Amino acid sequence: MRQQTVLVVEDEENLLEAVRYSLDREGFRVVGVGDGESAVEEARTGNPDLIILDIMLPILDGMEVCRMIRRESQTPIIMLTAKGEEIDRVVGLELGADDYVVKPFSMRELIARVRALLRRSNLARGPTAQSMPPETVKSGDLELDLAAHTVYLRNQPLDLKPREFDLLSLLMTNRGRAFTRDQILERLWGYDFIGDNRTVDVHIRWLREKIEVESGSPKRIITIRGVGYRFQE
Repeated sequence: MRQQTVLVVEDEENLLEAVRYSLDREGFRVVGVGDGESAVEEARTGNPDLIILDIMLPILDGMEVCRMIRRESQTPIIMLTAKGEEIDRVVGLELGADDYVVKPFSMRELIARVRALLRRSNLARGPTAQSMPPETVKSGDLELDLAAHTVYLRNQPLDLKPREFDLLSLLMTNRGRAFTRDQILERLWGYDFIGDNRTVDVHIRWLREKIEVESGSPKRIITIRGVGYRFQE
């Protein structure tokens, strides 16, 4: 099996070495850098499988690094944020980060989140391995192309974050089926995701704002009270 590479971007040398040691023990190849400029360059040339990105960095901060990487790559990103800095977590997710860990954190928690995100190749699958979805799924003026990883609404391309695309793929390829929040978390974030299921609600809201005529009165992604969500025509 190919050894997976994790890029760790952290200017605190002691923390960088602790993360490097823990990931190395788990069998990952680890590349560490200490500033934002080096992070962007390494992300471009090193093609890591996942990036752990601190927000407070010299030269370029983590937010700008995340923005620059997302313009060129869909590599999973875990952001490291200071305790209590909720605005950093929200902005990081808006910029395209996939997850966040609040300092101080346990290495066990970080490893669990890394492993969950590295399951991306299995995201948005149907109920069984045999039920392969079609390459293109349509619903009225909304068209999802799984092979090209594109979405069009009224013949105009939609700019979806990777997790938004995965969520829409899951719902559209299983239209009419209700998914609980926990089922969506397991499918898209991994069964060992450490967080609460409000993460699903946030991503549903972002997705509705992009594909619904009125996001407050959705016609496509429907809330099933006491259950979760389903996609309908």
